[in-house]
Amino acid sequence: MAVDHLPGNKYLSIRMERLSASDHRPPARLIGVLGSLADPTRLRLLTLLERQELGVVDLCQALRLPQSTVSRHLKILSDEGWLASRREGTAHLYRLDDALEAGARKLWRLARAETEGWATLAQDAARLARRVAARRDEADAFFAGAAGEWEKLRAAAYGVAFASEALLALLPRDVVLADLGCGTGDLAARIAPYVGRVLAVDRSPAMLKAARRRVARLSNVELHRADLESLPFPDATCDAALLVLALSYAPEPERVLAEAARVVRPDGTLVLVDVVRHDDDEFRRRMGQASMGFDPPALATSLARAGFQVDRCEPLPPEDGAWGPVLVLARATRARAPGSAAP
Repeated sequence: MAVDHLPGNKYLSIRMERLSASDHRPPARLIGVLGSLADPTRLRLLTLLERQELGVVDLCQALRLPQSTVSRHLKILSDEGWLASRREGTAHLYRLDDALEAGARKLWRLARAETEGWATLAQDAARLARRVAARRDEADAFFAGAAGEWEKLRAAAYGVAFASEALLALLPRDVVLADLGCGTGDLAARIAPYVGRVLAVDRSPAMLKAARRRVARLSNVELHRADLESLPFPDATCDAALLVLALSYAPEPERVLAEAARVVRPDGTLVLVDVVRHDDDEFRRRMGQASMGFDPPALATSLARAGFQVDRCEPLPPEDGAWGPVLVLARATRARAPGSAAP
């Protein structure tokens, strides 16, 4: 198809003259940019590449043109600055460059307006949509066969850490978090990159020594030696607090929960994980714990008594291979004082 046959072309030369007159770039550069659009195939390519990033094979099928023709026109458009590209495996992917020069952007808006209603573009879009749908069908067929083994296959291909990373990324960046009973600093180190500050507390010098090595490169982690019944922080210091496998080591669990409530701001969150009440005294002594765990309803009552509104308090499903007692997870919100206004 010749350029003269494009819709609205009788006005195009007039508008190009106006564009040329108002553009202060060197004439050779302007002529190159104008010339690069003076072909129906290149207009068709740019229309598709404005919408999405595509490879040569996709474009060949959409335009029903041989690869040599499509590649030749892509090179012209790339040389004149219309396209950005990147390599993916053995393929090159192209898209309309987001950083087009102002003059080129004006020219493209003009060309797009003048080709509106061109039936060839609608055909190109329909063929591309069919190709995209076919790729989606391929993915659906893969998952239909892989659903039973998907988690194992995904873990083998990508590992398992990405799931935790994705969940941690949901945290607000300015959160101040207390890790109460931080032990060797594993949780503090994992969560620190996602929050504003971590206040990690433990009473064991040996544990804190290990934690200090683990968090040495994390400037937003503070380590404190203290009893959980007497935290070294002012009231309402923290937005959230963790008590993970720590409460069962406390001789006075209720005092620990009261201190957690004191340092967590109103509407802040406490997440607690510990062992469900059991009768395995050998396990308790082997782990050095002070208690035999916690009955979930009784734990919820203790949290409420300390000043928390309990959102969740229930046993977790036991993990394969774990030989210890079942764990309980509690999530609670620090209650506001009666009559106080929300922030």
